[in-house]
Amino acid sequence: MPEDGLPQLPPHAFAKSDSSPDTIFYAEPRFVTHIDNDAIGAVTRLYRALFSADGTVLDLMSSWVSHLPEDVAYKKVIGHGMNAAELAANPRLDHWFAQDLNQDPRLPLDDASVDAVGICVSIQYLQRPIEVLREVARVLRPKGPVAITFSNRCFPTKAVAIWQNLDGPDQCELVSLYLRHAGFSAVEARELASPGQWGSDPLWAVIGRKDEHSEG
Repeated sequence: MPEDGLPQLPPHAFAKSDSSPDTIFYAEPRFVTHIDNDAIGAVTRLYRALFSADGTVLDLMSSWVSHLPEDVAYKKVIGHGMNAAELAANPRLDHWFAQDLNQDPRLPLDDASVDAVGICVSIQYLQRPIEVLREVARVLRPKGPVAITFSNRCFPTKAVAIWQNLDGPDQCELVSLYLRHAGFSAVEARELASPGQWGSDPLWAVIGRKDEHSEG
């Protein structure tokens, strides 16, 4: 069924062909990257431009590697993911927690406690995206950005049905819809790498900013 807050989407929009618990699928660590080096570089450049070097960053739906600029020492980097071994191996994380957001979307973080949030090539797996992004809005400080990046790669059995029936520009519209319904008033979509450009994976970003006067 469509998620609460998105009644305009068709029934079963957030169904997955593999309906078994995600904890089973992610039980074994995968020490691989899911986009190529050019696309990773585009993510890193975006983070450099958006994330304050003296801020606290939440790397949501992370793994054994973050794509933050290596030469920037953030005040704190908090990681979240599905596999504890991957998160423990990530050298950029000062603190991390493992949690299935499709089962429990509430983040174990205080209100207005982070300055920026990155979600890299993972938004397609969320079955409760509005609830998760409302939590992102809650933990972000006013004016803080969330940068959601994605390519044309995914684990097809775990990506939600509606995602797999859209292409990049339409996926940008879908993620923008998520953010607006989650309370982000400023939303911007960007194409960071065109399909086939330089032989790179295509890459898109949708950026939301928490309202300056928002309290939660």
